[in-house]
Amino acid sequence: MAHVHADTPFTPLGIAVLTVSDTRGFDEDGSGDLLSERLTEAGHALVERRIVPDDVYRIRAVVSDWVVREDIQVILINGGTGFTVRDTTPEALAPLFDKAVDGYGELFRQLSRESIGTSTIQSRAVAGLIERTLVFAMPGSPRACATAWDGILAAQLDARTRPCNFVAMVLPEARRCASRQERADEEMTEGASA
Repeated sequence: MAHVHADTPFTPLGIAVLTVSDTRGFDEDGSGDLLSERLTEAGHALVERRIVPDDVYRIRAVVSDWVVREDIQVILINGGTGFTVRDTTPEALAPLFDKAVDGYGELFRQLSRESIGTSTIQSRAVAGLIERTLVFAMPGSPRACATAWDGILAAQLDARTRPCNFVAMVLPEARRCASRQERADEEMTEGASA
């Protein structure tokens, strides 16, 4: 089970938030607001925030611009992950991924099943690594964004989370995931101090 390792310092990341919507502006973007608030409350930096229409090439253009920036390590995308004709976020991202993070979508659907039941199968939440930038796409509702942040991202974007987190993938100087021996040593130390 994951836990926070007290001896590891928190490492703030530069995070960009992209809302994919044909109808929302910043005044109606509750999901972008929620993600921006959550990530800054956690200690990360909101580097940039944009809204683009649900269009494969516009999504790719923004993501491509952001992944080459050194101040952005993570991109959070909300919207465009359903099954309507205009939902194209997964199609926009998949060709850009160097590695897909399949477990993210699987875990997101597992967590969202608690609140929306079997309708969770209509979510095409996806994630992947492009160069050294992590990209996480989730549905566009504030509740779905809260599920993704609170249930997955807050811990996985925290360098203190053990046995593994994503920080070392985007920041080369960060500590890698703990090896089996390191985890066993940590468990013994924790058991001895309890």
